[in-house]
Amino acid sequence: MISVEEALDRILSRVAPLGAELVFLAEARGRVLAAPIFAERLLPPWDNSAMDGYAVRAREVRIGQPLPIAATVAAGHAPAPLAPGTVARVMTGAPIPEGADAVVMREDTDEADGAAAFRIVPIAGAHIRRAGDDVRPGTPLLGAGDRVAPGEIGLLAALGRTVCHVHRRPTVAIVSTGDELCDPDRSPGPGQIVGSNAYALAAQCSEAGALPAMLPLVRDDRAAIRTALAEALRADVVLSSGGVSVGDFDFVKDALDDLGVKQEFWKVAMKPGKPITFGTLDGRALFGLPGNPASSMVGFELFVRPALRRLGGHRVTSRPRAPVLLDEPYRHEGMRRHYVRAAVRRDGDVLRARPNPRQGSGMLRSLVGVNALLEIPECAGLVEAGARVVALLLESI
Repeated sequence: MISVEEALDRILSRVAPLGAELVFLAEARGRVLAAPIFAERLLPPWDNSAMDGYAVRAREVRIGQPLPIAATVAAGHAPAPLAPGTVARVMTGAPIPEGADAVVMREDTDEADGAAAFRIVPIAGAHIRRAGDDVRPGTPLLGAGDRVAPGEIGLLAALGRTVCHVHRRPTVAIVSTGDELCDPDRSPGPGQIVGSNAYALAAQCSEAGALPAMLPLVRDDRAAIRTALAEALRADVVLSSGGVSVGDFDFVKDALDDLGVKQEFWKVAMKPGKPITFGTLDGRALFGLPGNPASSMVGFELFVRPALRRLGGHRVTSRPRAPVLLDEPYRHEGMRRHYVRAAVRRDGDVLRARPNPRQGSGMLRSLVGVNALLEIPECAGLVEAGARVVALLLESI
């Protein structure tokens, strides 16, 4: 067996960001830029008012002395130059008339009989947003590897960008093996259970930014598994579920060997999910995950998700980690690191964790209502309530 850290290092050393594709800006949220973006125009494009008020020549303003209102300038309208000795009523975002050098807020003004009298004397530049204050042509806006979030989309749209180059999203083929499995829309026969892992893994893939495809269930037959995996190799990543342990009908490792897959490791010193295999073939990554639901999903979080994030171009591939306080004791037995499904909540300035009372690797309900995996070190023994442990956060807390 190898450690969790060594397994992850081997995986990430074998995968690299995928090539670029051109997408419409409206479809770019959550994607990662494959090339830097530079500004090609001013933002804002012209001087405009930051307030509803009056555009003035600051040197002409005297407290209490009315000046005639020569025009009203609304957003979206080009104003005429401001004649000396006059002011213009302006709305927020409206262009500043040529000749004006300040804006007095409406709240500091009294208007009557077509003239405005001011309670303050402004300084030049007051409440004016200058052309290019935000962005000037040639400004580096975003770099390769930056994630496109709503703010980035708004900025690019304001600058007239309708498309951008992003890293391609990895495609994932999911293969579930086992004579005992049937599809959810069928009633299980004697000795059968519904094959739920593919659905859970597909959801995890989508959350990680990948494009999953579930292949038909495969029986426990070496040739059938080999054929299914060969079909799955059309994708960037192959996930198999089940058949990676040491049972008489665990044929996934053998089928991978048949296909010429270079297997990097098998078995990781962790619980749940020890029997995990990873390999590569022709630039594609193949993961053999255990068949037990908790083992499969925990293995995905620790190893597959970081690989998918790397393939999609993300700089940060791992979930955030944070110290948490245990609500109740946890007994660790054995030499492997435990990943405990738990619900973490914020309590003032600290995070508290309540482990799910049922941690069996085959218990589907143990995966419901949890938002963290607690890392309990090897040979920890009894971890008392109130102890501080590290949590892998699956959601924002």
